[in-house]
Amino acid sequence: MKKEKTRYSDAELEEFRSIINEKLEVAQRDYELLRNSLNNLDGNDVADTSPTFKVLEEGAATLSKEEAGRLAQRQMKFIQHLQAALVRIENNTYGVCRETGKLIPKERLRAVPHATLSIEAKDSEKK
Repeated sequence: MKKEKTRYSDAELEEFRSIINEKLEVAQRDYELLRNSLNNLDGNDVADTSPTFKVLEEGAATLSKEEAGRLAQRQMKFIQHLQAALVRIENNTYGVCRETGKLIPKERLRAVPHATLSIEAKDSEKK
């Protein structure tokens, strides 16, 4: 009888580490852009010459300060989840479902590298 695999190999963990690091880099860059846009919403730009134009421009802004703030918060939460996944890689618990104790399929981890639940566990959690 074949023993069920209880953890991913070091080589597999390295693959996931590189996926997570890539996503982390993009997420941190996006977070910085959001933070900068929030900061720019606060102050006046040097290019401000026409108060009327400024009012029209602010009215047409695609992100309100509240939306940008919410997006920045979500992005920070995503970054924290990715960082936690890196910690799980370090202590060899990465990819193990916290409900079932079984390995989360690679396909799911490639799509959602910070997942801590298998699809089955996630589905039963919703019920």
